[in-house]
Amino acid sequence: MNKIIAGNWKMYKTIGEATQFLKTLIPQVANANCKVMIAPPFTAIADCSRLTKGTNILIGGQNMSDSEEGPFTGEISARMLKEAGAKFVILGHSERRLHFGETNLLIHHKLKRAIIDELPAILCIGETQEQREKGHSEKVIQQQLDECIGGLTEEEIHHLIIAYEPVWAIGTGKTATPEMAQEMHAMIREFLGSKLPILYGGSVKPANIDSLLTQPDIDGALIGGASLDVDAFAKMVLR
Repeated sequence: MNKIIAGNWKMYKTIGEATQFLKTLIPQVANANCKVMIAPPFTAIADCSRLTKGTNILIGGQNMSDSEEGPFTGEISARMLKEAGAKFVILGHSERRLHFGETNLLIHHKLKRAIIDELPAILCIGETQEQREKGHSEKVIQQQLDECIGGLTEEEIHHLIIAYEPVWAIGTGKTATPEMAQEMHAMIREFLGSKLPILYGGSVKPANIDSLLTQPDIDGALIGGASLDVDAFAKMVLR
């Protein structure tokens, strides 16, 4: 399976900044032998999608509602994302859980909606520093998987990508050692009993991406801060 390099831009980049980034990136990664995915802010999805049409870069959303439509001010649906050109959506990111109170049950409903509307999803899971220090990492991850994808059919699960992002390593500069990351990825793969792609996220940057992606159960990276710099991102894609 080809590696997946995905960038999550979070609440950064205007439409102009996003399109300028892609105009620079597209020729740099045209011959990349990995799958390239970028999730810009909602406002830039349509422009980014038009710009990357016919290239090897997929544009996606950072979040979505679990409802098809309705009186939900500020929300966005899977159908709206698809119409704007999104080819995937990120669900369950730790920042959504922490800052917006998203639960495993809500994320489960969002996954179901994404599946119904045929929008592939990247499901994010991960433990906090406190949970790791108490030795609860595996229990927490297994519970997240159980509650987020429990009840989905094997065919439905087949369309997911899993992203393991230890919360203590997101935006902190801390990174799990390659061995720590591999141990968790192997556990996740065994728990799922499937060959779903499993990405690692958590302060991934050009300096450490090689040591992470050479691990047997790490199929790619979901990159936050380092994906905002076009040269750094291109370097990781072309590694």
